Amino acid sequence: MKIAIATKDNWTQVSGHAGQTRDWLLFDCQPDSPLPEPQHIQLSKEQLPHHFNDDGPHPLHGVEVLIAASAGDGYIRHMEKWGAQVLLTGETDPLTALRKIIAGEALADTRFDITTTLCKLRDLFSRH
Repeated sequence: MKIAIATKDNWTQVSGHAGQTRDWLLFDCQPDSPLPEPQHIQLSKEQLPHHFNDDGPHPLHGVEVLIAASAGDGYIRHMEKWGAQVLLTGETDPLTALRKIIAGEALADTRFDITTTLCKLRDLFSRH
């Protein structure tokens, strides 16, 4: 299962505003195996989901689970079209969030994020 985590601060913290996040940790997790080393993915501006036109390959295509601190409804719908489930968490450590997902544990509740409110407004007019 491929799991991608939106990050900030040099890939050390879970990032909010998934649609604008450039730095992602990608894990290709296999059943009954230790945690794999992450692949560091850095998206260009054109590859950000808010700008990407779905007109070619994308580094996050094929990911089954995306983890972030916040995401708008348009982003969540867009990722569902890609076959990915978006999970939101208040967990700040990417590896802790990943371990909880793999163990089937609940993620920490999200914290208030003003950008989510702004995204919801923008999503009213979203193409997704």
